[in-house]
Amino acid sequence: MHRRDFLKTGVSGAVGWSALASGVFAAGNEEPLRVALIGCGWYGKTDLLHLNQVAKIEVVGLCDVDQQMVEQAAELVSQRQPSKKKPPTYGDYRKLLSEQRPEIAIIGTPDHWHCLPMVEACKAGADVYVQKPISYDVVEGQAMVAAARKYKRTVQVGLQRRSTPHLLEARDRFLRTGKLGKVAFVDIHSYYGGPGDFPPDGKPPEHLDWDMYVGPAEWREYNPGIHPRRWRSFREFSNGQTGDLCVHFFDTVRYHLELGWPKRISASGGILMRDPKSRVNTHDTQTALFDYGDVQVVWTQRNWGRNPDPDYPWGATLYGDQGTLKLSIHSYDFIPRGNGEPVHAKFLDERDKFPEDLQHKETEIFAAPATRRHMENFLAARQNGDRPVADIEEGHISSACCIMANLSMELGRSFEWDAEKGRIVNDDEANERLARKYRDDWEHPTPDNV
Repeated sequence: MHRRDFLKTGVSGAVGWSALASGVFAAGNEEPLRVALIGCGWYGKTDLLHLNQVAKIEVVGLCDVDQQMVEQAAELVSQRQPSKKKPPTYGDYRKLLSEQRPEIAIIGTPDHWHCLPMVEACKAGADVYVQKPISYDVVEGQAMVAAARKYKRTVQVGLQRRSTPHLLEARDRFLRTGKLGKVAFVDIHSYYGGPGDFPPDGKPPEHLDWDMYVGPAEWREYNPGIHPRRWRSFREFSNGQTGDLCVHFFDTVRYHLELGWPKRISASGGILMRDPKSRVNTHDTQTALFDYGDVQVVWTQRNWGRNPDPDYPWGATLYGDQGTLKLSIHSYDFIPRGNGEPVHAKFLDERDKFPEDLQHKETEIFAAPATRRHMENFLAARQNGDRPVADIEEGHISSACCIMANLSMELGRSFEWDAEKGRIVNDDEANERLARKYRDDWEHPTPDNV
């Protein structure tokens, strides 16, 4: 079977997609889906534009704490949606949800702002597409799962590696056929460089509501380098590269190997190489072990030194007794044991089919096909009453494990996880830190109060 035929039949059929980029959800005379976007930065707009490519939608509201950013998004949307209408803009997601009552809410905020809008969107009757990691802390994630189930909402997490054609092709060709053999060890890694330094703190611009930006997080003074794209360098707003990059390929590995919660989680590392005077307070080095007993999954983060594998600076390597399988966002390589023929394949490039991807300069060409399929899967799930491929519970497992890796590193000890109780075994201090303290009058949701 040729690779192009495999992509058309084996991959899409394996996950129950509609025909690839078929426009099946855009056909007919049905009313457009009422969609809202909360968080109008880079990936929020990207997700919205990809949804617009596969579904008939009307954007009924845009929300961001940056007035300039939300106005720019409104102008872009007016050029893309069929009605050419400029959607109303908001600075508070609660007002948007109460006034517009969207059918679908896309949440593309910084990580510390994922939980509260998602819960409120479920209460307002919207199905949700929320970016990864789903939460900043573990209890937020538990509350998000509870909200989705309580309000009977379809929630897809932006872990689109589960819908990435070349990664699914690799799974079907080498894992499901047994060609890779038994897998006992997986290396997930990032050798990307660090974030660099930041300018001195200053006064936020008039168009940015900094108090709302910080929201429930621990207070941090405004820094002109944080917004809009470098907030992940600050622990108040993110879990660093573990919450950003590890979660993607840890989730991919779980999906490919059909893994749930690990038995134990341990990690070490910290800020080992960065200048102590740097304002950046996320770790630059980490080694984490997700122990499944018969499968060991190790995350290695090193933001300094030489990249040992230039073709795979961020990715996963699965070691089987019959070969080795390397996965990245751009390609895969299968190296069989012995004298077999190696296999190399690249990502599916659809820019010829979707030239508007090039018009939005922030589009990741390698990720666009995956996000479109992920959106189609989301739409099919909400239409059929199924759980999507990256259901909120799956997103919670992958996110929480990465969050607990950071906690293990910070406390200096490993954890045994009780998945049924949702707690760390015999560690009161660690369990206390499964939920951060919310700032001011913001109320931290729990599974019991959503």
